[in-house]
Amino acid sequence: MEELEAGLAAIRQAPKTEGVLELIVRRPRVGERETLDEGWLDVDEGLVGDRWKTRHSPNPDTQLNIMSARVIALLAQEKDRWPLAGDQLFIDLDLSADNVPPGTRLAIGSAVVEVTAEPHTGCSKFVSRFGLDATQFVNSPLGRELQLRGVNARVVRSGVIRVGDVAKKTGASPA
Repeated sequence: MEELEAGLAAIRQAPKTEGVLELIVRRPRVGERETLDEGWLDVDEGLVGDRWKTRHSPNPDTQLNIMSARVIALLAQEKDRWPLAGDQLFIDLDLSADNVPPGTRLAIGSAVVEVTAEPHTGCSKFVSRFGLDATQFVNSPLGRELQLRGVNARVVRSGVIRVGDVAKKTGASPA
C-alpha cells in the first residue's frame, strides 16, 4: 500500500485538459483481450468488436470503461498487463471527479465520448489480477474522489481512434 500511495503524486500531475490515448483494448469474448493500434467507436456498438453489446441487457452508461494510464502503470507495473484491468481505453488524463464529472465530453480522434454517472469500481477479477491492496487503493474514499479505477462513458459521436491520439476535454453535454 505504501508503494501505491507513493505513486499518487505522479497520478495527480496528469494533464487536465488534453492527454494521450495510450492503449486501446477490445474484449471480443469473456476472458479475451486484443490490443489495437486503431479502433472504431460507434454510438450504438461502443468499441466495435468489443463484447459490451452482446452482454445481457447492456447498459448504455457503461458502453466504455476508461482508466488513467498513470494509475494502471502503477498497478500493473508492466504495460503488457494493462489489458487485464478490463477497460477499453487507457488515457494519460486527470480522470478525477473534479476534472471529469458526469457529462464531461472527451474528443478522441474523430470520436466524442461522454463520461457517465455510473460508478466504475474494482471487482473480484480486479482483485485476483492486481491484488487486494490495489483494489482497496482505487476504492478508498480518496481513490473514488480521484476516480482511480476509472470512469464509465458512452459514445456520442462515432469515429476512429488511434493509439497516440490526443484526448481533449471539450466541455459538458448540452443541457
